[in-house]
Parts: sequence; structure tokens; C-alpha cells
Amino acid sequence: MHEETDAMGISKGSAQWDGGLKDGKGSMKPGHAAEVPFSLGTRFEGQQGSNPEELIGAALSGCFSMALSLGLEKAGLKPTRIQTHADVQLDKQGEGFAITTIALSTEAIVPGADDARFQKIAEETKKGCPVSKALAGVNITLKAKLAT
Repeated sequence: MHEETDAMGISKGSAQWDGGLKDGKGSMKPGHAAEVPFSLGTRFEGQQGSNPEELIGAALSGCFSMALSLGLEKAGLKPTRIQTHADVQLDKQGEGFAITTIALSTEAIVPGADDARFQKIAEETKKGCPVSKALAGVNITLKAKLAT
């Protein structure tokens, strides 16, 4: 028996770490995009570079923005711009660390939209976008604003 699925494909990512924790360095490679270097310093000490939490924030921001566009279009509204930011909070928990909160902030230009309808669609999008679902164990907050 063959079961059909609605699979959209597989997205790939990889990472490599060279050396120990303190003196090591690594790179993350999101699919077809450029490598992103990271280290202990870029992750915990504010040094220039990136870290896994930033990539999670970017992934959620991108997914949310695309899904919000779809939700608005299904409601008969056509956005001209959606800009989303994510602040990913990493906290020490016991001997390790955990992402505890992600604060999403989005601003959209949507001709003809009223705020109440926009807020409802944005909240539904936060619950339903694939990356939000993958991060279900994290408290995700949303601040959505209609721009003019």
C-alpha cells in the first residue's frame, strides 16, 4: 500500500566544530547559503559573528513573515511589506543552557487592513507557522504593528 504525503521537500543544514570549547571555532551552513562562522566568543561574549540562536531567530522571522503574507492574502488583504525581528533568549539552566523565550516583533504595511483583523491573523500565524510549531517548547511572544 502506497501512502501519499504532502511533503514539500527536505531543507538541509550542517555544522562543523574544530577544537575545544574555549579555543575552538565552527561554521554553520544553512543549505545553499553561505557558511556562518561561530565560536564561544560570538555565542556568549558578544564578539562579532553569529551563533545558533541567531539562526533560529532568523528562521522564525522568515517563516512567520511568509506565513503572515499568506494569512493576509487568504483574508483578501495584500501586504506590501512585512518586517519581522526575533529576540531569542538563551538562559542558563542547571549545568546547561536553554532557549526560554523568543520575542517576535513584526511591522507590516497592509493597505485596507484594520488593526483588530491584522492582530487576529498575526496571532493565528504565530501558532501555525512551521518553525513556530517546531519550537513549541519555547514561549514565543508577538508584538504586531500595522505601519502606514
